[in-house]
Amino acid sequence: MSKERLLYIDNLRILLVILVIMFNLALLYGSPLGDRPYHGSQPPGIIESIIESTLYLSFLAVTESFFMGFLFMISGYFTPGSYDRKEALLFFKDRLLRLGIPLLFYIIFIHPIMGYAVSLSTKEFTGSFLDFLVVYIGNYRVLGSGPLWFLEALLIFDGAYVLWRRRVKSAKLESKIPGNKTIAIFALFLGIVTFIVRIWLPSYWNFEPLNFEIRFFPQYIAMFIVGLIAYRGNWFLQITKETGKLWLRVSVVLIMLFPFLLELYAVTGNPTRYYGGFYWQAFTFALWEQFIGIAIIIALSSIFREKYNTQGRLLETMSKNAYTVYIIHAPIIVFLALSLQGITMNPLLKFALVAPLAVAVCFLISNYIRKILGLY
Repeated sequence: MSKERLLYIDNLRILLVILVIMFNLALLYGSPLGDRPYHGSQPPGIIESIIESTLYLSFLAVTESFFMGFLFMISGYFTPGSYDRKEALLFFKDRLLRLGIPLLFYIIFIHPIMGYAVSLSTKEFTGSFLDFLVVYIGNYRVLGSGPLWFLEALLIFDGAYVLWRRRVKSAKLESKIPGNKTIAIFALFLGIVTFIVRIWLPSYWNFEPLNFEIRFFPQYIAMFIVGLIAYRGNWFLQITKETGKLWLRVSVVLIMLFPFLLELYAVTGNPTRYYGGFYWQAFTFALWEQFIGIAIIIALSSIFREKYNTQGRLLETMSKNAYTVYIIHAPIIVFLALSLQGITMNPLLKFALVAPLAVAVCFLISNYIRKILGLY
């Protein structure tokens, strides 16, 4: 595929990184029905709370259903070609440097500084940074701190791919893109597997040593493998407009369905049962999540290929900075939220105003960092 024909994938990456920023900013601000440690907002009324909670949970659920799986798919898509050019040793060395160095830098420098700033703001710790560092190191248990778990998982996936390629020599078989019926069966199967995993590992369970939320990993693993297969078959270019439109309609219907699912979960028992466990709520939510995730991935792939396959100077710059933004965005949005917590306004409105500011600041700082390091 030529460079020009890949521009829409670069643009997709930009969109997904922006969603990562907005998603984590939403997590920082918290649910309208819960604590709001970062935005000193005025208490909403009952009706406002219901509306805000529905919008908040809908944004999180819809975004979470596809954005990281899509990133794993795109990463998987570019893996075979890189391996073909470099072979096993050079390929894994390159991945170790590209993924491992930012991971170590975040663990050693960014995460403790960010933790100290938050602890001071919330008055959980009042000593010096060195005193905090002693406590931090003594209680350190998580390797993939913050959003850098993604790099950690990619490194593991790439290692598994290297082992597989060294054992399987016929790795260049092409395949046609599956039809809509096969895609639907795949989404159904993935939803069932996700439900089974969440019977024992619900949403609040985290594999602490690696900071992995295992409940999402059926999709992450599946989409990485789909990316590997899609590269050989050139699937991104095989998605027809009709297929894209079909799955766009499916995604719109499923987005509109989510508030009704929330209401159904609330009136038929404990609404938190959709998080996991052997409950019908968990089963229906797992199916909804995988169907809408795959529908959005297909729809966005088609839309961006047809309409957003070009880049001006701004998008080109943002594309170059997308990876750096992912690495550094967490401390930036934390410090931004802390600096604005004294401003009192409706929480939903404040999030809507802060989100574009956070995106702009993240890309500006990333661009400045890359210029200092001479990465242009």
